[in-house]
Amino acid sequence: MTRGNRRRGREAVVAEVGGGIASLVPDPDRSEAWALLLGDAPQSHVDLDDPTHLEFEYQRRLGHAVDLLAPPGRPVHAVHLGGGALTMARYVAATRPRSTQQVVEADTALTQLVRSHLPLHKEWRIRVRGGDARAGLARMPAQWADIVIADVFSGARTPAHLTSVEFLAEVRRVLRPAGWYAVNVADGGPLTHLRSQVATAAAVFQERCLLSDPAVLRGRRFGNSVLLAADRTLPVADLTRRTAGDPHPGKVEAGRSLEAFTGGAKPVTDVTARASPEPPPGTFG
Repeated sequence: MTRGNRRRGREAVVAEVGGGIASLVPDPDRSEAWALLLGDAPQSHVDLDDPTHLEFEYQRRLGHAVDLLAPPGRPVHAVHLGGGALTMARYVAATRPRSTQQVVEADTALTQLVRSHLPLHKEWRIRVRGGDARAGLARMPAQWADIVIADVFSGARTPAHLTSVEFLAEVRRVLRPAGWYAVNVADGGPLTHLRSQVATAAAVFQERCLLSDPAVLRGRRFGNSVLLAADRTLPVADLTRRTAGDPHPGKVEAGRSLEAFTGGAKPVTDVTARASPEPPPGTFG
């Protein structure tokens, strides 16, 4: 589809995909931007004219991680578990040209819809594979990735098998020694799931930090947090400045404050794993 055709066809696109009814809805404020919804739940936002534009709060925080992972513009190897509208893969391609990226998305019908209506640039080195995120990760070579980004939801919940120590051990295997793991975690008060995910990361990685909305961290609303983990020191000060400067300012917890937040939560194993909590009614308006 040409850009001219897209401009003339600024109407919502609705299709049935593996996860239900998907809608691509034009953004009235940006001439080439679209939101992806599954049911009534917002999944992604893409601006075809400006792939560096990140509309959602949690995606901006993932963008901060991508920006600080390596010197500006340096190509990286990135793995994306969960594709959606490929927002973060587009961001990496635009900010770090010549990067090589692997995307694992279970919903192949959703991928076809996105690629048909929101096409990728031909020069971007992005390969999208269908299948389960953990199974796809297991097929990747050791120490291949500079960053693994996990943003996997099924029916607005992260599947249980993507929350355990065993799963994070597989993530760590795929990462290079200096690589980062970044995951989108959705939870609300009393934040049992989020605290357990921090504890699970602590069982596998040497360093962690948490980027979130202060209201979410206080359990006042259901929302998304980004958990970063690595086996090297994370740039907490830079992450804090960038997160505080967002249109919707956030907070970074690290070190002792993150330990206090975790509050003795136990790491999750494959035996004890549960899917992330269901968003409460009215979360998506």
